[in-house]
Amino acid sequence: MAEFEVLAQAAFDHLPDAFRALCSDVVFNVTEFPEDEVLKELEAESPFDILGLFSGIGLPQQGYAPQTGQMPNTIHLYRRPILDYWAENDESLGAIVTHVLVHEIGHHFGFSDEDMEAIEAEAER
Repeated sequence: MAEFEVLAQAAFDHLPDAFRALCSDVVFNVTEFPEDEVLKELEAESPFDILGLFSGIGLPQQGYAPQTGQMPNTIHLYRRPILDYWAENDESLGAIVTHVLVHEIGHHFGFSDEDMEAIEAEAER
């Protein structure tokens, strides 16, 4: 688990500075699998179906100030599903983790798929 967290931190560190700066209030969490409630809510057939998840209120939906008692926005990375995906594909583990990070952070900001692809391309440089 510790090695995976180091890999995830390295992936985050390679994202563009401006993008990382906008994530200062986001909590990053690495766990083995999604919780049962998440699987049920997303109607996943298997715990391996979900590589990552954004939970919270995206910036476009937030008001000027956070609501009292609002939990922090969180990016969840699911280690075992990501490792399983890696074992079945030709991508590097770092590239997969970066892709999942960018995609889930993108939900926080309301980014389009095209925006996320551009950020990933810059991170790969």
